[in-house]
Amino acid sequence: MEALRQDDPRRFGRFTALARFDEGASAVRYVARDLASGESALITAARPELAAVPVFSRRFQAEARTAERLAGGWVAPPLGPGDTAETPGDEAEPLWTAAGYVPALPLAEAISIAGPLPERALRILGAGIAEILSRVHAAGSVLQGLAPGTVLLAADGPRLTAFGPLGAAASAEARPGGQLSVRLGYLTPEQIEGKEVSAASDLFVLGLLLAYAATGTTPFTEGPAEEATRRIAEDEPELDAVPEELRELIANCLAKDPDQRPSAGTVAAELALEGAAGLARGGWLPEPLAAAVADQEARVLALEVPEEGEATAEAGEADAPPAPEDARPVDAPALRKPADVAAPSGDADPGNGDIGEDRGTTRFLNTGPRPPQNDRPTTQLALPHELTAPRAPDALPAAPRAPDALPAAPPAQPAAPLALPAGPVAPQQPGHTHGGPAPYPAAALPAGPAGPGGPGGGPMVSLPLPPAPAPAPDPAASRRTLLTIAAAAVGGLIVGGGSVAALGSGGTAEATDDKPAPKPRRTLPGQAPEPRWIYAHPASESSPLTTALWQDKLLVVTSESQASAVDLRTGKRLWQRADGAKGQAALAAGADLVFVASPTEFLWLSPKNGKVVHRVRYTEAFEDLPGLTVGRLAGSSGPVIWFTGSHTVVEKAPKPKKGKKKGKDKEVVEAYFFAYDIVQRKELWRTSVPAGRDTGTPAYRVVAERSADVLVRQDAASLTAAEVKKAKGKGSVRSFDQKTGKLLWAKQYGAASLEAATTGDEDGTLYAAVGQDLQAFEADSTKPLWRVEGSEDSWFGTPLIAGPLIHTTERSRLVGAVERESGRLVWRRSTEVPGTGPAPSLTLSGSEKTLIAADAVQVTVFAAADGERLWKFQDIGSADPKGETVRASYRALAFGETVVVQRDRSFYAFPVA
Repeated sequence: MEALRQDDPRRFGRFTALARFDEGASAVRYVARDLASGESALITAARPELAAVPVFSRRFQAEARTAERLAGGWVAPPLGPGDTAETPGDEAEPLWTAAGYVPALPLAEAISIAGPLPERALRILGAGIAEILSRVHAAGSVLQGLAPGTVLLAADGPRLTAFGPLGAAASAEARPGGQLSVRLGYLTPEQIEGKEVSAASDLFVLGLLLAYAATGTTPFTEGPAEEATRRIAEDEPELDAVPEELRELIANCLAKDPDQRPSAGTVAAELALEGAAGLARGGWLPEPLAAAVADQEARVLALEVPEEGEATAEAGEADAPPAPEDARPVDAPALRKPADVAAPSGDADPGNGDIGEDRGTTRFLNTGPRPPQNDRPTTQLALPHELTAPRAPDALPAAPRAPDALPAAPPAQPAAPLALPAGPVAPQQPGHTHGGPAPYPAAALPAGPAGPGGPGGGPMVSLPLPPAPAPAPDPAASRRTLLTIAAAAVGGLIVGGGSVAALGSGGTAEATDDKPAPKPRRTLPGQAPEPRWIYAHPASESSPLTTALWQDKLLVVTSESQASAVDLRTGKRLWQRADGAKGQAALAAGADLVFVASPTEFLWLSPKNGKVVHRVRYTEAFEDLPGLTVGRLAGSSGPVIWFTGSHTVVEKAPKPKKGKKKGKDKEVVEAYFFAYDIVQRKELWRTSVPAGRDTGTPAYRVVAERSADVLVRQDAASLTAAEVKKAKGKGSVRSFDQKTGKLLWAKQYGAASLEAATTGDEDGTLYAAVGQDLQAFEADSTKPLWRVEGSEDSWFGTPLIAGPLIHTTERSRLVGAVERESGRLVWRRSTEVPGTGPAPSLTLSGSEKTLIAADAVQVTVFAAADGERLWKFQDIGSADPKGETVRASYRALAFGETVVVQRDRSFYAFPVA
């Protein structure tokens, strides 16, 4: 830190600047304090000469919004600006962001103090960064914000402080004509070859950072500077000094082929199965670094508000060695915009997330006057309209289109490789010669040696970057942009040098390479496939109550008025039957009958016409239980169904003693758990169970079927008040003998609550939500086996067992996969639904290759093996402004290579793998 300089701002909204913290390529950071509350903050203020460049301003804001959207975990939440203080004089308020001050050291500074990190610290560092990358990549975006100075080491774990190329730049310079030259810190093999970056590019840079943290040097440093890019593109990394346990993982991250690199989720799981936060408990920094962090905190707390005229320190008069050039950008900001930099009118700011619907990943059907619900996280990270160009598969188009329309013409393409968009999305394809003027002109940059880029130099690539929307350029005003790679010193931290990009306006750009222009993409990445058919349940009938698939041939829908069947091949309704009103199940009773349980009887219907072939009324089947009320089916296996039922009996008062009046008779509810064969149409067994709340019928759910017993969980809402009190907040599972129905045992599992989602497998393992975690238990002994840490302020929903994996779902809208045997996290992805809500319900396709997550907002489809987000779907309901608002959650039912997505009355059959 150093004292404030004469020309440094003194106020940032409600914060008063106390000292210079450090300075980077594009901004100066200040320690500040809210004098009213005593809250300390770290302010990142853009350099005035850069803030005056409109394209810099928009990029600064775009990266700030990205940080805000990623707030949580290893990204600090923003601080609100509070009441804006007037800036003295006529000066415009600087462009700045604010985040809570966290004592921490940049990675580069930490290595200079204590040398390479030990293995445990490396695991925590890598896992923490990978967890952030996983969130970014789940949104179909690329971070490009990793550099030695953007990764901080705090007492409780790592922090990431840059969320795009600008924040991680090694240098940035305003040029004449409103242009901006940005020198990036890292290059990847695909960037050197002029290809677009992807999520895998972030993993390459993560490998570089981990290798540096493990050795104090970088794997491509040795050798002539002019061959730096060749080494990155061709040579194998030097990893002999990396700890052996981590060598293979880092080498995989540094694979030349992006397809060979692991996903961020895989890296996080392999480095820290319990998560970075779990592994860091009890401290993780070597003693010299822990002492340096504590000392920094003490010095910040001791800072006092400088008197007027006191802050006159010149640059370099620091009371401590300055941090590296690009170190310590603030985490997630509260944004202030300079008065003289206004967003363009008309179209949305390209850095602004509010740019329209997320058409790239959402398939909107039945659109009309009402706009579709905005999928804000996807939209805010989407490719801005003016940057539309060929994209990586997960990149998202930003311009709204009619749902079934393809672009009328190939999208506009910036003229340069590595073109920097206004949000953290994949850069565009290499520059090409276009027919006609390029849409985003840029001034030519002369080839020349790279300037210093922090601790080390690197090759410089002169590239035009598309600026903000501007008036259409004069086609005659054409300029040529040269793509050059100049020799420069390579060493230290900036591995492979950095790309230098020019952003400006006035003229057109034309690349010098002779590669043919790529063919325009004619499909929208992430777009749901065309449905094989669409079925609309008639508006004249009551809404569906239950839906089920029968033999992969029929979709059986029950409502208040009837049961009906839809042909799964064509989507045409075949029949409807009033007898099946308010029914449930629609199971296969043998090969040729449809079983439906109505409130008063069991029905066996013909699949051809819905005719009732057999019926068994409860009054006949259970004559000894008059007035039996059958509850929700608890589960089924082959021809056997399990369900609960109850009836009321009169319990006579005991005979009074002599001289006493006889007491009143009272009604008592008796409840039972049944097993019934729907093929033989006979009861297998019943066993008496405690009555439930209200009607007296307890609500059971079979969570596992084993060879000798079935494991059952009772819904907490059906427990009586006395049972709730006795449980003391803990849920239990009951075991019933398969042959006799005898209750074998009832057990509690750790701190699993009454409402905790629970399921089990045929091997006798139970999986239950325990607090924010998912824990596996040995069913018969309640012995804990493993635990998976969940996301903050969330909890797990009911997992789905699939072969060797368990697919998980969380209230924070994350889904994932863990190994059944070990609990090792295989992958975890976001559905991109904003906010929190009930955990999505999970369904697997018939091949188990595709995982479908459905909630109240949308359906998100993933590759089951690695969690790649394939597409998502939203149905906005009636296009009529006076039509009924649809609030029903989505449901998914899978068969073969089709998934049927339902929302209220609408059904869509989509092809899936």
